[in-house]
Amino acid sequence: MNEDRFHSLSAKVDDLIDLCSTLKTENQLLRATADNWQVERRQLLSQNKEAKAKLESVVTRLKSINEA
Repeated sequence: MNEDRFHSLSAKVDDLIDLCSTLKTENQLLRATADNWQVERRQLLSQNKEAKAKLESVVTRLKSINEA
């Protein structure tokens, strides 16, 4: 009986080791994906800032043309 319990416990430990390995791999993938999203977010914010500056410049020029 003890041998059966040992094998059962051993199998459960093996399953937990496999699960930990799977979760570690998944966690690494999720972290890499999150990092990529952060990089993309920074790029989009920068592009948005540039577009806003260009738009403000165009509006300013249009106002000066309109006032002349």
